[in-house]
Amino acid sequence: MIALGLPVMTSDYDYWIGSDDAATLNTALQPLGMLPTATPGEAMQKGRYVIEGEEHVDVLVARGVSTVDGTMVWFDDVWTRRIYLAITDDVSIAIPSIEDLILTKKFGARPRDADDIRWLEVLRGTKP
Repeated sequence: MIALGLPVMTSDYDYWIGSDDAATLNTALQPLGMLPTATPGEAMQKGRYVIEGEEHVDVLVARGVSTVDGTMVWFDDVWTRRIYLAITDDVSIAIPSIEDLILTKKFGARPRDADDIRWLEVLRGTKP
């Protein structure tokens, strides 16, 4: 949301990674003082875990998640539809498409998720 220039009401980060990538992410963040709350195996069993330190990172490792209305969203499908945003001339980041970001916001039924969906729909160019 921040990378898209949209307001964010929470102070944590949310990542959805491939189920085999937990160890790689943990290793990459360890020099920054960020420590996982679960081993990669435990994370895969639970489908999620947290990395904590100066920041709080919620990490989803499930292959698929159901929205509150029962739509299954699969990581591999979301990854296939990813878009890239240029941060600098030499750096870009991969994020879910706007449609997929909207779907991921439907994993929960929190008021802030509904607010985020409205912002994403405005960005997409439709009426909320």
